[in-house]
Amino acid sequence: MSNSNPQSSATLSQDDLKTLVGQAALHYVVPGEIVGVGTGSTVNKFIDALASMKDQIKGAVSSSVASTERLKALGIPVFDSNDVAELSVYIDGADEIDGQGNMVKGGGAALTREKIVAALSRKFVCIADESKLVPMLGKYPLPVEVIPMAAQQVIRQFAAMGGQARIRLKDGQPLVTDNGQILVDVTGLQISDPLAFESQVSQWPGVVTVGVFAFQKAQVCLLGTASGVKTLTF
Repeated sequence: MSNSNPQSSATLSQDDLKTLVGQAALHYVVPGEIVGVGTGSTVNKFIDALASMKDQIKGAVSSSVASTERLKALGIPVFDSNDVAELSVYIDGADEIDGQGNMVKGGGAALTREKIVAALSRKFVCIADESKLVPMLGKYPLPVEVIPMAAQQVIRQFAAMGGQARIRLKDGQPLVTDNGQILVDVTGLQISDPLAFESQVSQWPGVVTVGVFAFQKAQVCLLGTASGVKTLTF
């Protein structure tokens, strides 16, 4: 994407861009309803902005323990997803997004709950800075949540596809998700057909969730750029 305002790019950090798109996302929050809230550093900016209109919404359904804690600390009620039949909008970030609204998500290890909340929602609004926009998914490591006993088999299946998968570690041990499972991160893939890829990998025994969001892709992306927030619709 061309940078039409080089001067402002020097003054707007990546953190500033996240703040801008977090505030812009308030436009999509429907007063009087419950909003779906994702996970990650960009979403944290949205949660902070959401506090300014917390009296206008019923509350939120959250995709992670971390986001739930942040919402509650700001006085925003958090509902269990099982108690909500439908959400008007889900607002979340992405590790990558392509020109059709397909995404790779899960850098923050919350991909399974993110996909559940996205499936509850009529509209997915992605908030991201322009570095996340890619011509084809696969630049960022693909997170896949797996049941531990299946990890090595899943790693072999990705190797057969040409990908290199490794178990995500934290403090030298496999990182454990909010769901009590582990993650493998896969590099070396070019995901030219995200819908077919998501469908295929989701059927592998032991895979809980693959971090490709094609079935639950974004309808809107608020992209933080050097010249302000750019709105992409899909």
